[in-house]
Amino acid sequence: MRRFIGDKAFYKMVCTMALPLIFQNFITNFVSFLDNIMVGQVGTEQMSGVAIIGNMIFVFYLALFGGYAGAGIFAAQYYGKGDHRSVGDAMRYKLYLGIFLTAAAILLFLFFDEPLIRMFLSNSNDDVGDVEATLMYARQYLKIMLVGMLPYAISQVYATTIRETGDTVLPMTAGIVAVLTNLVFNYILIFGHFGAPAMGVEGAATATVISRFVEMGILIIATHARADKHEFIKGFYKKLTIPKELVKKVTIKGTPLLFNEAMWSLAVTALNQSYSTRGLEVVAALNISVTVTNLFNIVFMAIGSAISIIVGPLLGAGKIEEAKDTDRKMIALCVASCFVMGLVFVIAAPYIPLMYKTEEGVRKLATLLMIVSATAMPLHAFNHACYFTLRTGGRTVVTTLFDSVCSWVVFIPLAYFLTRYTQLNIVTVYAIVLYAEIVKSIIGFIMVGNGSWAKNMVGRETVNNG
Repeated sequence: MRRFIGDKAFYKMVCTMALPLIFQNFITNFVSFLDNIMVGQVGTEQMSGVAIIGNMIFVFYLALFGGYAGAGIFAAQYYGKGDHRSVGDAMRYKLYLGIFLTAAAILLFLFFDEPLIRMFLSNSNDDVGDVEATLMYARQYLKIMLVGMLPYAISQVYATTIRETGDTVLPMTAGIVAVLTNLVFNYILIFGHFGAPAMGVEGAATATVISRFVEMGILIIATHARADKHEFIKGFYKKLTIPKELVKKVTIKGTPLLFNEAMWSLAVTALNQSYSTRGLEVVAALNISVTVTNLFNIVFMAIGSAISIIVGPLLGAGKIEEAKDTDRKMIALCVASCFVMGLVFVIAAPYIPLMYKTEEGVRKLATLLMIVSATAMPLHAFNHACYFTLRTGGRTVVTTLFDSVCSWVVFIPLAYFLTRYTQLNIVTVYAIVLYAEIVKSIIGFIMVGNGSWAKNMVGRETVNNG
């Protein structure tokens, strides 16, 4: 057991890194939960329309995450080595990639918005919503959300790099201010308070866009104002080029991650599309369930993310065995946290849907879906921690096989078959697909357990801080 349980110094270190992430994730997801409730007060069609666009934009968010992750692997290890100039070069790579991905996503959503939205709309006779009204609200919401894509991409360039250099407080602060801004403007613009017009879903989208610009402004100003602390930012915009060798290495390592996150997010979207064939009632219930589940997942998500922040610099400093030991204990902590959070989730599940102004059938279905999600939390926590472990060590091709390929080979065909060719109720289908992740757990246990993931990828280079 000593291999999986750390001492006081270990947990103090993890708390120092993870607690700001947990707090930020809590605020973000709690406000998202309140946002969801506010939109849900307007109507089922509005809530479903927003949920559909959320599924579509989720692919963009995850593509950014994957694209930045490749550069982030090197940024964390360069920071562990003390090479701040190269950290800045890795950040510049993220900026160019973010601009390119944002432009591509905006063009895609502008020209193919209706066919993409209709993929989630079923003509099922469930009598809980109007399909054409849902389409209209979804398009209204998307049109405004496009404006917030670029500031979000730039914010994540700064936030991810700052975290990779050991500072989780500034991104947390910017994130909290942004989500509180979102909450305040949601209240004003959705319902029309303080003399503002009642804008419904358009108000929700406008509030989100405003919060994106606020977060970007805070991160940019604070980072450049503290260049003594964030040394990688010195001369960041004075130099436009990136060393060719770094571009080559980041592209080789990062492309599989970009592909993986894009394919994994598409897999999640495809799963939701399969579930949506059972009608708008399922779309609405799943929207509630996913929003609340994300709120209860904050602990294991934060600990998983902290693996990159803590283990990456250890690898960059050449402390391979210490990195393996730290990673093993963090995975154990990640999984253990879910038994507590999962129990609380099961107890709370029957009461949370009562906050939504929707049909009783939607509430009951959402409760059952949440209970299923709660029981599967330890499994997902282990897979999440394994993903970050493999990624931190630069095993990006293996990560792709572990994550997105597994989703498309196992989960998508399973959900497609069960929703279209069986009479199983949606809760049973949902449970079968969730628990199929045991396949990933077995693969992750083998890949992480053999220790081959732990590699120093920057050890032979000279430090370049200009």
